[in-house]
Amino acid sequence: MAASTAAGKQRIPKVAKVKNKAPAEVQITAEQLLREAKERELELLPPPPQQKITDEEELNDYKLRKRKTFEDNIRKNRTVISNWIKYAQWEESLKEIQRARSIYERALDVDYRNITLWLKYAEMEMKNRQVNHARNIWDRAITTLPRVNQFWYKYTYMEEMLGNIAGARQVFERWMEWRPEEQAWHSYINFELRYKEVDRARTIYERFVLVHPDVKNWIKYARFEEKHGYFAHARKVYERAVEFFGDEHMDEHLYVAFAKFEENQKEFERVRVIYKYALDRISKQEAQELFKNYTIFEKKFGDRRGIEDIIVSKRRFQYEEEVKANPHNYDAWFDYLRLVESDAEAETVREVYERAIANVPPVQEKRHWKRYIYLWINYALYEELEAKDPERTRQVYQASLELIPHKKFTFAKMWLLYAQFEIRQKNLPFARRALGTSIGKCPKNKLFKGYIELELQLREFDRCRKLYEKFLEFGPENCTSWIKFAELETILGDIERARAIYELAISQPRLDMPEVLWKSYIDFEIEQEETERTRNLYRRLLQRTQHVKVWISFAQFELSSGKEGSLAKCRQIYEEANKTMRNCEEKEERLMLLESWRNFEDEFGTASDKERVDKLMPEKVKKRRKVQADDGSDAGWEEYYDYIFPEDAANQPNLKLLAMAKLWKKQQQEKEAGEQDPDTDTAEREAGPSCSY
Repeated sequence: MAASTAAGKQRIPKVAKVKNKAPAEVQITAEQLLREAKERELELLPPPPQQKITDEEELNDYKLRKRKTFEDNIRKNRTVISNWIKYAQWEESLKEIQRARSIYERALDVDYRNITLWLKYAEMEMKNRQVNHARNIWDRAITTLPRVNQFWYKYTYMEEMLGNIAGARQVFERWMEWRPEEQAWHSYINFELRYKEVDRARTIYERFVLVHPDVKNWIKYARFEEKHGYFAHARKVYERAVEFFGDEHMDEHLYVAFAKFEENQKEFERVRVIYKYALDRISKQEAQELFKNYTIFEKKFGDRRGIEDIIVSKRRFQYEEEVKANPHNYDAWFDYLRLVESDAEAETVREVYERAIANVPPVQEKRHWKRYIYLWINYALYEELEAKDPERTRQVYQASLELIPHKKFTFAKMWLLYAQFEIRQKNLPFARRALGTSIGKCPKNKLFKGYIELELQLREFDRCRKLYEKFLEFGPENCTSWIKFAELETILGDIERARAIYELAISQPRLDMPEVLWKSYIDFEIEQEETERTRNLYRRLLQRTQHVKVWISFAQFELSSGKEGSLAKCRQIYEEANKTMRNCEEKEERLMLLESWRNFEDEFGTASDKERVDKLMPEKVKKRRKVQADDGSDAGWEEYYDYIFPEDAANQPNLKLLAMAKLWKKQQQEKEAGEQDPDTDTAEREAGPSCSY
C-alpha cells in the first residue's frame, strides 16, 4: 500500500509544447548538413596502411583478394562496364594478358555495343604489340558496329603505322561500301595523296561526288584536279557539275567557282559567258554573291560597256522579283520598262510591255486604273517615237480603248492622245471618228474641249459651233462653255449671235459660276460700247442679287462711261445702294460700299458731299456674345466687333438710351475722382464751371 502510494506520488514528465509554430528565419537543408560535414571532415577515414609484399605467397594472397573484390563488384552489377575495364586493366598491369583478354571477352558478351570497351580492348593488344590480336579485334568491331567511324579511323591508322598500305586501303574500301560521311572520304583521298596515288584519288572522288552530290564536293573535286595541274580535267568536272545539277538545282557557288577557275586560266570570255548564263537562270535573292563577283570581274578585266551591262542586269533582276511578288505594282513596272527601254532590243521591250499591260486591275473603279492606263500610254508613245511603227501604235491605242469600261468611266486623255496621233499621221477622218465615238460613248467636258480645240486649229468654225451646241446640251450649267462659245462668235464678228448666246446662258435655271458669266456679258457689252444695254444688264443683275460688288461695279461703270452727268449718276447709284443695303445683315459689305463711296467723293466730290458721307460712316464697337459648341453646350463668351450706323441709331431709341447711360456713368466716375483729390477739385473750381450735355 505504501509502495503504491509512493509510486502514485511520482510525477510523470509533461510533454513540451511548442508555442511558436512559425518557420525559423534560417532554414537548414540536408544538402547544407552534408556540405558542412565534408568541410569539417567528420567522416574522413584514415588511409589504409601501406602493405609491403615480401614473398610469392603474400602476392598470391593479394591477387586472390583483389580478384575476389573485382568479381564481387561484377557480380553485383554486370552492366557497369567501368568495373570490367578496371578489372582488365588491373590484370594488364600484372602482365596477365591472357586473363585481361578473358575479362574483355566476358564484358563483350555482356554489352557488345559499348564503344569504349572495344577501344580499350584493342588498345591493350596494340600496347602489348599483339598486332594480329588487335587486327582481329578491329575486324570484329567494324563488323559488329560498322557505323562507328572511330573504329575505322583507328584500324586504318594502325595499318598505316605498321606500313601495311595495301591492308589500310582494303580497310578503306570496306569502309566506303557503307557510304560513310564526307570526312571519311576525305580521309581516304588524303591517304592516297600521301602516297602520290593521284589516279586512285581521282577514282575515289568520282565515287564520292555520286554518293554525296553536293555543290561543295564537286568544287573540291575540280580544285583537286586544278591543284595537280589537270586543268582540262578540272574544266570537265565543272561542266559535268553544271549538267548534273541542271536548271532546277542551280547554285551560285558552283558558277562562281567555275568562273574563278576560268579567270585563273585567263579565259575571260568564258568567264563572262558563265556569269551571264548563271544570272539568266538564278533568281536575284540567290545570286547576290554571283552579282558581286561578276561586278568585280568586269571592273578588273571588262570595259565600260561590260560594267554597265552587269549593273543593268542586276537592276533587271531586282525589278523582276518585285513584279513577280506583286504583278499589280505598276510603279515597279514603270521603273522596269524605263530600264529596258534604255538598253534593250525592241522585241524585249515589247515583251515586257505586253506582260505589264496583261495585269488588268481586278476592280472596275477609276482610282485603281489611273496608274495602269499610263502603261498603255507609254507603250503607244514607245511604238511611235522609238520603234517608229505607226501601225503597232494604232493597234495599241485601239486595244486600250476597247479594254476601258466606258459605261462606268473613261479616260479623256487616251481618246485625245489617239486623235493627236492620227493627226500626226495625217489621218484627219480617223481622228474625228475617234473623238466623235468618245463623245457618243462617254461625253466629258475634257473631250468636248479637246475636240473643239482641234477644230479651231483646223479653222473649221461650223464644226466648232455644232460641237459647242452638243457641249451645251450635255452640260448647260457650264458657264465657261457659254463664255467660250460667245467669244468664238465675237471673234467671228457675229455680235448678235454672241449676244443671243449670252441671253440664253443667263436664262438657264442652274449655273456653276453665274457671277463669271454676268461679268463676261457685261464686259462684252462694254467692249461693244453699248452703254444703255450695259446699264440694263446691271439693273437685271441687281434684281437677282444685291451683292455689294455689283453696286460698286455699277457705280464705277457709270463713272467710267465719261458721258455728261456721269458723276451724278454714279452718286445716285451709291445713294440707291446705301438705301437698299440698310436692311442687309452683312454690315461689313455695307461698310465696304460706304468706303468706296467716300473714296469717290474724296476724288470728285465737294466738301459738303464728303461731310455727308462721313456722317454715314459707322462706329466700331466691341461686343460680347455666347459661344456654343458643336454638341449645343455653352463654350463661354467671345468678343467681336460690330458696326453701328448713324441711320440705324436714329431709328432705334434703345441705342440712344444706351449712349446716355454711358455718358452718365462717365460723369459719375469723374465726380468720384474729384472727391478723392481735393487739390484737383480746387483747381477745377478756380478754372471755372464745366458744362455737360
